Amino acid sequence: MTAVADQSVAAEVPAATGRPARKRRPTTVAGRWEWLWGLAFIAPTGLGLLVFYIWPVFQTLYYSFTEWGAFGGHVWVGTENYVKLLGDPEVLKALKNTLVYSGLVLLGVPVSLVLAALINTPGLRGAAVYRVLYFLPVVTMPAAVGMVWRWLYNGDLGLVNHVLSLIGISGQHWVADPRFALYATAVVGVWMTVGYNMVIFAAGLNGIPRDYYEAAELDGAGRIRQFFSITLPMLSPTAFFITVLTSIGALQVFDVIYLMLGTNSSALRNPAIDENKTIVFLFYERAFIDNDKGYAAAIAFVLLLVILVLTVIQFRAQKRWVHYA
Repeated sequence: MTAVADQSVAAEVPAATGRPARKRRPTTVAGRWEWLWGLAFIAPTGLGLLVFYIWPVFQTLYYSFTEWGAFGGHVWVGTENYVKLLGDPEVLKALKNTLVYSGLVLLGVPVSLVLAALINTPGLRGAAVYRVLYFLPVVTMPAAVGMVWRWLYNGDLGLVNHVLSLIGISGQHWVADPRFALYATAVVGVWMTVGYNMVIFAAGLNGIPRDYYEAAELDGAGRIRQFFSITLPMLSPTAFFITVLTSIGALQVFDVIYLMLGTNSSALRNPAIDENKTIVFLFYERAFIDNDKGYAAAIAFVLLLVILVLTVIQFRAQKRWVHYA
C-alpha cells in the first residue's frame, strides 16, 4: 500500500510544480504501431509539402546564382543576378505595380465584411442565393474571367462604356490605356476575391454569441455602436486571416494581367503591359520569353522575400491589435 501511495504522489509532482510532463515515445507494441500509423497518415501530406513546396524554394535559391544557356545547362555566377536586379528599373517598376495592385485588392476586404453582415441579417429572403451569386467568381476559371472582363472593358463595344454613355460619361480604353489598365485589373481582382472573403466573414459572424448583442441592446447601443464595439473586435482574427491570404494572392497575380493586358511581341510593343506589368509577369518574361532563367529565379526569390516580410509585418500588427484591444 505504501509503494502504491508513493507512486501516486510521484505521478502528481509535475502537476503540482506546474511543469508539464515530458512526452515519451510509446514503449508498448500497441503504442509503437499507433505511432507508426500516425506517421503513415501524415506521410503523403509531408512528402507533398517537401517535393512541391520546400524543395522548389531551395532549388530556386540555387538557380538564382546561376546563368542558363539557350539550350539548357547552367553555370555558377555568384551574386551577379542580384547585382543586376538591384540596378534594373524594370524590377522596381514591377514591384511598385505589384504593391499598388495588392493595396487596391485589399480595399475589397471591408466590402466583403459589409456584404457578409448584410447577408447575415435575420429574416433576409434568398440569403443562400446571394451567397451563391457572390461566390461564383471564386470557382470560375481565371481564363474565362479575364476574357469576359476584357470584353466588358472594350473601348468601342464594351458594356462598361455603354452604361457610362447612358448617364452622359464618355468611356475610356480601360485595358489599352496605361493610365487605367492597372486600376481596371484591380477591380477584377476585388470581384474575384470578395465572394470567398464574404463566406469566411459570414462564418465568423455566425460564431459570435447573440447574447452580446442582446446585452448591448439593453444598454441602449445602436447597430453602428454594436458593429464597432462587438462585431469588429470579435472578427479581428478572421479579418487578419483574410488579409494575409488576400495579400499573398494579390502579390502573386499573373493570370488576370496576362489575359486582360496581353503581352509584348518582337514586332509590336504593348504600352499597357510595359507600364503595368507585375513582378510575376516580369518573371514570366525573363524565364520563358528571354530564356534568362537564372535572373528569373532571382526575381522569384525576391518576391518570396517580399511576401515573407509583409506577412511578418501583418503578424506583428495583429499582435499589437490584440494587445490594445
